Amino acid sequence: MANSRLETDRLILRKFEKSDIEALYLLLRDKEVNTFLPWFPLENIEETEDFYEKRIANKEYFFAICKREDSFPIGYVEMAADDSHDFGYALRKEFWHQGIVTEASRALVRQLKAEGIPYITATHDRNNPRSGGVMQQIGMKYCYSYEEQWQPKDILVTFRMYQLNLDGQENRVYQKYWEIYDSHFIER
Repeated sequence: MANSRLETDRLILRKFEKSDIEALYLLLRDKEVNTFLPWFPLENIEETEDFYEKRIANKEYFFAICKREDSFPIGYVEMAADDSHDFGYALRKEFWHQGIVTEASRALVRQLKAEGIPYITATHDRNNPRSGGVMQQIGMKYCYSYEEQWQPKDILVTFRMYQLNLDGQENRVYQKYWEIYDSHFIER
């Protein structure tokens, strides 16, 4: 069972609460922040409440990223509870380029390792290399790329898949995306 609160030097990671809807809306309405996220920017508080109920509430590994001084969510870091253990994150753009997502991600990775999660995967659009930079900074290794007609945005995306094995099995590579997408390859 995941801790409901993790702390770093600058940050508090905690579960989102219903009272965080406004903060969540500030993040998810931003077109630039949402360029590389798998949904369209949210239009209003009602959509945000629906998003919270369907995608965040009761998720074991979905944490609000908050600065220590006010505990107001400025982003999130998460891991999916399926076999991909897909790792993801987003941050309001006024907080970009400060190492916040890397710091939050490292804290969650430590927690996942302590809980015996064997590995995490993460993907980023090849046109979003900064996301790949976060993956590399937390120790993830590039495994392969694949093309997907990404929904609901209906655009062709080349994703780069990274993985971090937390249990010492260094040669394990999550193959699902390689197997289900016909266009897959290893970039040099």
